[in-house]
Amino acid sequence: MEFVKYWFGIVKSVFASFMGIQTKQQYNKDTNMPSFLPFLVVGILMLILLLFTIGLMVTWITSQH
Repeated sequence: MEFVKYWFGIVKSVFASFMGIQTKQQYNKDTNMPSFLPFLVVGILMLILLLFTIGLMVTWITSQH
């Protein structure tokens, strides 16, 4: 359960950063983590998901006309 809680916190933090609503307190907490690698992995996965979603939306919109 602790593993899921850890990764959910990272996803939540990266999502807040993507949206530009990360608090200074959470930012400081994140920068004091022992490794940046989990944040990098989640950030890359979220970026891929965002680009895939945008691609699907563009394909769907252009196929409607």
